[in-house]
Amino acid sequence: MAIKAVLFDLDDTLLWDDRSVKEAFQATCAEAAKHYQVDPDQLEEAVRREARALYESYETFPFTKMIGINPFEGLWAHFTQGKQEEFRKLQALAPQYRTESWTRGLKAVGIEDKELGYKLGELFPVERRNRPIVYEETFEVLEQLKGRYQLLLLTNGSPDLQQEKLAGVPELAPYFDHIVISGDFGQGKPAAAIFEHAMGLLGIQADEGVMIGDKLTTDILGSNTVGMRNMWINRHGLKRTDDIVPSHEIKSLREIQSVIDSL
Repeated sequence: MAIKAVLFDLDDTLLWDDRSVKEAFQATCAEAAKHYQVDPDQLEEAVRREARALYESYETFPFTKMIGINPFEGLWAHFTQGKQEEFRKLQALAPQYRTESWTRGLKAVGIEDKELGYKLGELFPVERRNRPIVYEETFEVLEQLKGRYQLLLLTNGSPDLQQEKLAGVPELAPYFDHIVISGDFGQGKPAAAIFEHAMGLLGIQADEGVMIGDKLTTDILGSNTVGMRNMWINRHGLKRTDDIVPSHEIKSLREIQSVIDSL
């Protein structure tokens, strides 16, 4: 059946989130190096490790995993939106999580300084918010597809944070007929329910849509589950097993139209 709609993931599909986070870590760790003799790369590695361990220790972790909110988003999110009680718990936890992650990271590289841990914990969100980075082909491809297909953005994450990411690149949202955020819906990819919800908004059957995303375990697994074809965007040449098999593998968004034409 002919494709009527294209569903897009947001982070590391349209927005280069990994780079935004990396650059925010680099800038924040460079600030730490002004105060102590510390290798910024070692500090970044330590903070990432400590933040993940701390994040996974909270009672909210199963919820954040289900919604699809990663530890480094937790380092700059406010969690002011979302109806579930867990979002209020996250909102209360966020300030201490930021401080504790950076304080523990400093300690792991031999620096005991809670005051600096607090300062770095407050600096990282500023640095991250200053870096809304879009892939160079994003707008070119959306312009190509808009009008030919319905476009839907299907993103995991906290509602306020995902909306903030979109606000940082205001030209992006107008391309989409619908925007579905897992934290608003109540379940995240790869749950079949969120894909079925998206299809309902679009008024399509599974074989009339195609999902574009960078994560096998969410974008590809979820669309496979509901019988929707997909394209795994693998910009970095990652190896995969046959546990989750995409319909198509692409290296650039510019390949989307040619793949659709071949279906």
